[in-house]
Amino acid sequence: MSGIWRRGCTIGALALTLAACGGTEHKESRPVAMAGKQQTPVLPVPHGTGSKAPSDFNGDGAPDLVLDELAHDGLGDDAGIGIVYGKKGHGLVPGSRQLLSPAKYAAPTKGQVPAAFSSEAACDLNRDGFTDLVVSTDPPYDGQGAPPVPLQLLFGSPTGISGKGVKLTIPAQARFGNDWPDQPVCGDFDGDGKDDLVVHASAGRLTFLPGPFTRAGAPRGTARLVQTSGNVPAGPATDLDGDGTDDVLVRAHSGTAASALVLGGAKGPARPGATYPAGTDVDFGRFTTGRGAAVLTSTGLKVYAAQGAAARTVKATGTALDAGDLDGDGRTDLVVSGGTAVHLVRGGTKPVAASAGTGRVVAVADFDGDGRDDVVLQSTAASADDAGGRDKIIVLPGTRSATLLSPRPELTFTSAQFTH
Repeated sequence: MSGIWRRGCTIGALALTLAACGGTEHKESRPVAMAGKQQTPVLPVPHGTGSKAPSDFNGDGAPDLVLDELAHDGLGDDAGIGIVYGKKGHGLVPGSRQLLSPAKYAAPTKGQVPAAFSSEAACDLNRDGFTDLVVSTDPPYDGQGAPPVPLQLLFGSPTGISGKGVKLTIPAQARFGNDWPDQPVCGDFDGDGKDDLVVHASAGRLTFLPGPFTRAGAPRGTARLVQTSGNVPAGPATDLDGDGTDDVLVRAHSGTAASALVLGGAKGPARPGATYPAGTDVDFGRFTTGRGAAVLTSTGLKVYAAQGAAARTVKATGTALDAGDLDGDGRTDLVVSGGTAVHLVRGGTKPVAASAGTGRVVAVADFDGDGRDDVVLQSTAASADDAGGRDKIIVLPGTRSATLLSPRPELTFTSAQFTH
């Protein structure tokens, strides 16, 4: 599950995309070349008035793209986070971009600006119609007692992300042990229509922080600890049992590990749900066989029914799994990456023969608003012209064809643009 995306036609393809997302056939591609020394001028961020679109930081109704790994040769360990803003009914506009550098956007700790600054999750935490960004940092810590909270909140606005980050407040009663409180997952875990956060605690416990949050970074509800069978929460959240509250996946540890669901409810996540065998990644959706979970294992892709009963094994290899409705038929398709090529599985059951390309899957979302999710790939550029810290980012539009994705990129650009 790459990046911070809550995928699908609604605000959470991981809320299973239970309704079909209509749309028309894809319009003519409009490739934007940004290779070599060519630069795209910086354009203003479109002003919005608020929306419920996923990852819409400026609230104009179009999803925006978050890039954590920027090509920034010679600019230090972490140049920051890049955002490419979208235009409703059009798609991503590489010129409408914003660089969230630690120096400008991170809250310092004891006068020290974080060296690390990475996106973790995105949701509307203060319920104002603008998506907010949860980022991880590296505050100084002497190793004694409980470490400081490394998470900060950056708030969206009509002009996109604005203002310095604020440190996430985790009340003492909602912390346990001396692990770093990290691995945030967004979701409406108590069914009140407001986004909450779940954060790693320690020793099989999670911290539940009910939203909405204040502009100072504190939950307005009563935070508490949740006992689970795992230790590492993994997003995006999903309402797998259809009760109107999001459920959160918890893995035994990082890497290849067993996992289990913690089901949401009126008081937040609490009840144990389905368990899944060891795998490198897990994702959820409404597949051809019904809604359930897909687990990427060393022997293939295992698709399970909602209550955990094994449905079938699909031949697919890789280390990362993403989900989205690529052809707009209301069923979830899977994107398997991390191997030599990116492969697709229609409806979670039928592998697509052709590869979608190579590179790291950055996002799966409907950027152009045609009712079909698109796939964004990022790869290191291999040409001599791009030596010195360039990459290639391509947006492949979803299609109703047998290949699920158009072979012709809708956009091609480089993240090196953020540092110029």
